[in-house]
Amino acid sequence: MSINRRKLPPLNALRAFEVAGRRLNFRAAADELGVTQGAVAQQVRALEAHVGASLFQRLPRGLALTSAGANYLSDISHAFDTLAQATEKLTHRPDRVTISVTPTIAAKLLIPRLAHLYTALPQIELQTIATDALSDFDRDQVDIAIRLTPRAIPAALEAELLFHQELIAVASPQLALPQPPPLSAEQVASLPLLHDAHDRWPTFLNMNGRLPGTVFNQTALAIDAALGGQGVALTSKAFVADDLKTGRLIPLSAHRITLPASYYLVRKRASARPKAVEAVWDWCLQQFQQ
Repeated sequence: MSINRRKLPPLNALRAFEVAGRRLNFRAAADELGVTQGAVAQQVRALEAHVGASLFQRLPRGLALTSAGANYLSDISHAFDTLAQATEKLTHRPDRVTISVTPTIAAKLLIPRLAHLYTALPQIELQTIATDALSDFDRDQVDIAIRLTPRAIPAALEAELLFHQELIAVASPQLALPQPPPLSAEQVASLPLLHDAHDRWPTFLNMNGRLPGTVFNQTALAIDAALGGQGVALTSKAFVADDLKTGRLIPLSAHRITLPASYYLVRKRASARPKAVEAVWDWCLQQFQQ
């Protein structure tokens, strides 16, 4: 008997149902999928309308599968497993590891250490995704990520704290200063300020309003401008630790602030994973954990 594939429900609706069926909670499903709880509920309702059957009982404290829903979940889960296995066969390279990081992490922490990585782990092929967007471990085929978050990590993920965001003001020793450091907030504000997309200068200097200066969309670019003697950058100390050690940058003020969000090394929880992923995970902890 031929099957009319045009009658299949949308893949996003099936995926929302599969995750909600495993977690039996729309909020937990939304966290896993990286969408809103309302989006998951809407996808499930659309699927129920498509198949003409109720798949869940909505309870005050979560969900329960109906008989039809339980049977459908079993089949859908098997289908997703088949798709995952087929994709794994097509894309699997045992020594390739994909890591998702922010552009500043890539430029200031990861790239300067790549030679060390390939010396320590010569068999590893590291694929780097540099983006400010939150990567989906399954959709984007990411093995490891470095994420900035102010909140608890979802239970489905394993995380190790790398470092807190300790902000400091730095500049090239070639920049003309009113006096040797440390400078007061007013003296720092009088210098050419280099802004990134976060624009935390008013908070750092305890001054209201927009402060003048050059604006960059990436923190890494503001740091590079500071290295070139163009002004003062406000950045996490971890991003400029090497530059401070070598004297390419100097701290201008004894003042520093620690922000609530911190950087974590993150991966999906799993009972077993490739040795290459374990090796890169351990290397990242050794290199970046403070």
